[in-house]
Amino acid sequence: MTPFAKRLARLWTALLLALATLVMAAPAQAEVDVSFHSFNGSVLWGRYPHTFVVMRGTLDDGTRIDENFGFSARNSAEAIMSGPAAHMILTETPETIADTNRHFTVTVSDATYRRLRAEVIAWRDYPGKYYDLDERNCIHFVARIAQLVGLRADVPSEYLRRPKAWLNYVIRRNPQLHAREID
Repeated sequence: MTPFAKRLARLWTALLLALATLVMAAPAQAEVDVSFHSFNGSVLWGRYPHTFVVMRGTLDDGTRIDENFGFSARNSAEAIMSGPAAHMILTETPETIADTNRHFTVTVSDATYRRLRAEVIAWRDYPGKYYDLDERNCIHFVARIAQLVGLRADVPSEYLRRPKAWLNYVIRRNPQLHAREID
């Protein structure tokens, strides 16, 4: 091997090692997926139609995320009959989630994930009776989550009690999702 070829080989080796070090030293990217679900519901099953979000992934610090949140009245009869009602953040079981419609998923950064969690806590801890079938139901809660991830997610009155139809509407308003509507 000529002296020039040896120097060139050493240079390439040093360059490859430097690149490998940079790649290994780069911070991990957050991979938290936020999926938007609807539940068809049935009076026979004792559950009304509902919408909620599922968050799964890993934060930059290695924390694993596997949680879901919806917003509901503590007592359905109170919510239907008397206006504002006691509220709660509702979580679903893995079995229930498996039986729902996943409309679309958005991947978010650590910072956005933390904003979403702060919003969940704000809705959970709001003083007094906060659930209102027409003003602050599960659709309004999920609309706020959708807005925080950068989606257009208003709540027209014709969708107030139709979670699946409303999420299909959100899909139409956000073609960048490349999601298909659910029948």
